[in-house]
Amino acid sequence: MITWCRNVAALLIAAVFCLPVFAGGSGLNVAVVVNQNSTNSVQLGNYYCERRGVPPQNLIRINWTGGNLTWTRAEFETILRSSLTNALNARILTNQIEFVVLCMDIPYRITETTGSSATSGINSTTAALFYGFKLDGCISCPAGFPSCNLPLDSTSAYAGSESIFRQMPPISASSNSWLTFLLTATNLSKAKALVDLGTVSDASFPTQNVFLTRSYDVVRNIRFVQADNVILNTRLRGNYGVVLINTYSDFGLGPMLGFQDGVQQFNMYGSYVPGAMADNLTSFSGYLFESVGHTTAMDFINNGATASYGTIVEPCAYPDKFPVAQNYFFQARGFSIGECYYQSVTNPYQGIMVGEPLAAPFALPASGSWVGLQDGAILAGTTNLSVQFNSASIALPVGQVDLFLDGQWLNTVSNIPPRQNNILYVTVNGSQTNYIIPASATIKSVASNLVLRLNGNSYSNVTKVAAIAHGDRIELQNLNITKTGAGLPIVVSNHLGTATALNTFISATGSNFLDTTALGLRNFVITNTVANGTWLQIVVTKTNGAATTIAVTNSSGNTDTSVLIQSLMTAINTNPSLMAADGVMAENLINYIPFGLTGGEFNLLARSTGWAESQIQAVITDSGPLTIIPSGTQRLDENFNDLRQRAHIYITAGLTNWNLTVPFNTVTNADGYHKLTAVAYEGSHVRTQERISRNIRIANNGWTAALTCLMGGANTALEATLQFLVTQTTNNITKIELFSTGGSLGVSNNVSSATFSVAASYLGIGLHPFYAVVTKSDGKQYRTYTKWIRIVGEETPFSISVLDPTPTLIWPATAGRGYQILSATNITNGFTLRSGVTPTNSSALWSETNNSSQQRYYRVKTP
Repeated sequence: MITWCRNVAALLIAAVFCLPVFAGGSGLNVAVVVNQNSTNSVQLGNYYCERRGVPPQNLIRINWTGGNLTWTRAEFETILRSSLTNALNARILTNQIEFVVLCMDIPYRITETTGSSATSGINSTTAALFYGFKLDGCISCPAGFPSCNLPLDSTSAYAGSESIFRQMPPISASSNSWLTFLLTATNLSKAKALVDLGTVSDASFPTQNVFLTRSYDVVRNIRFVQADNVILNTRLRGNYGVVLINTYSDFGLGPMLGFQDGVQQFNMYGSYVPGAMADNLTSFSGYLFESVGHTTAMDFINNGATASYGTIVEPCAYPDKFPVAQNYFFQARGFSIGECYYQSVTNPYQGIMVGEPLAAPFALPASGSWVGLQDGAILAGTTNLSVQFNSASIALPVGQVDLFLDGQWLNTVSNIPPRQNNILYVTVNGSQTNYIIPASATIKSVASNLVLRLNGNSYSNVTKVAAIAHGDRIELQNLNITKTGAGLPIVVSNHLGTATALNTFISATGSNFLDTTALGLRNFVITNTVANGTWLQIVVTKTNGAATTIAVTNSSGNTDTSVLIQSLMTAINTNPSLMAADGVMAENLINYIPFGLTGGEFNLLARSTGWAESQIQAVITDSGPLTIIPSGTQRLDENFNDLRQRAHIYITAGLTNWNLTVPFNTVTNADGYHKLTAVAYEGSHVRTQERISRNIRIANNGWTAALTCLMGGANTALEATLQFLVTQTTNNITKIELFSTGGSLGVSNNVSSATFSVAASYLGIGLHPFYAVVTKSDGKQYRTYTKWIRIVGEETPFSISVLDPTPTLIWPATAGRGYQILSATNITNGFTLRSGVTPTNSSALWSETNNSSQQRYYRVKTP
């Protein structure tokens, strides 16, 4: 009889992940940085590479022995930036890397102090890799904080651009700028779950709401005024809802796609769907692993958000240092989270980006296939390959196709810019104009020049519409207050013109403009100290001409001007004649006393949505000595951009169905085994990718090489030492080099064969490719077949089979791991150690040497 323990090792089958779709980047465009002194960092990097299809040469190892909080600028430059740039240059990756993912246990705060506040600074690691370290340069700052400043060179040109990152870099030195995120959590398990959130979010098109808050915290509650703009923009997209709510907490909101708050601290109750972005405007929201009494980016990450943002030093309440609400509109367009967050922060130098940057819930990829190229095909010489790509919709043509070999960019096969002499037609409110595409046009130049046409006096005087360019998008705003959205039709079309092909496209968000849901408002500031008997008076004139006068008088002894302002607001909100739909309400009192000033401010809002409804007039006067800004009669249309009816137009270029020939010169590449990938990009600034791949073998030179694994199986123990033998079938070999995750693992020169030993612990737990490149004296090379090995840590239970009556035991094993075989003649008397086996591959075998006919029980376990 044979039994076995359940607390023993089991074979771990290498999971096969379907590559997800990508927007604005894919694993091909990511450099993954791991801290070799942290097993968690290495394991997380391996996991990210596997889930996102990151080529092995894109993983870069640094050595940092400090903590995960802070390093100096010199340490950052030497250990991280130099290592990154040197590796990208050496591996010829500078043309394809746009994202950098820093895998946990890498500091997120950089400090530089030279003894002068004017030449010191504190930056985040992600921002410094994005556009360089920025000095404070502050001589006199609020409350003595040199960080309460906006250095002139800290403004990112990429922010709000809705442009292709490399075409609108944040600084002129675009080759040293990357969309950098820190991929981390409070433990490895949560960090790996964060990766999973990103991958499963792609093209998931969630319908849950995004919530923007208007909290009680007047110091931090400064972003709610951005809500109406993004609400209208996302309504035009039609993907999901953005909602402005009066709260400081996510209690009762259920699963969310996003949450943007402004409060020092709150307890989290809500949950997030994959692809969610959530952040909080407060001083220390970027203190990821420090207890500071603020709700931080790490709180959102641990609660299920896919990405977040926070500041790593006291920033003061500059809105430019925090993500704008338009962040969620960028996401609705299909941009990846990395692109969304960096487009949403104008001055990110004090902010840390945390999360999974490739996540793109609203990316809509094309479909594609190789035509006539079978997997494993043998190629020689110069050959023409065929691919076919079909766009997801007529509004999202395929604009470019690139070729990659083994994850490395080879060339752009074809790029389709706007076609000269194509014609775009726009008809607004029954009036038509057109734009003929000139030579050397780009999507962005077409949008910009079409805006000039739409804003020309001869046209805009008729349509009463203003046009604003945002990258490849044109925003149209109605200027005629008597019109509603339904009364403003818009028709767009594209025509071949005198060109030979139609490659330029224009699309609109609907057949009519869309009405706003915003309330008209006017902000009033009242300063100076009140005296006994000081009075405030407001006269509100409705759109029907009816006027209401309200006055309040300061109580004897009160010197707090905000108390008098609050009295006026209460009187407005309780006046019966102003409580109907055509009335007004007063909200958002900000008392200036906490800021060391006298007075305060508040907003006066219309009670009904719309531009026409905002034409209520108000004038505030006083008995003195107060100062009222603005003075005189004011309409409640300070936010007129959010009140006007709106439409969007998008410019794209490419083909909706594209069959093209891919010329491929195999002679310039090593013989042997390769992965050939064609990447199609959406012909907009979103540039959603679709990848199609084939495994091929190049055969030009009549010789081969082989990689044999001497120690190591499909699963290999973390404590094992892998061994490989490389042989070849020719002479005059000058170099044999072994490669895996992170690049070269070893080189042997001027030998006919080579044996390599690799400590599995150096590579870390995860799935790794192994291949060798053999070079002859004439420069010809051969790349061996790639062997995939998963390095594993703890074991799981496995089953044991019996081959013959001897008995011979066989079980699925982890190569390089020691197993103990124990037996007993009586199960109640305990088991005795009989032998030990360390398999060199994924199968273990042991035969009984004592041929006694006595019954035995067996156990196999790891030590």
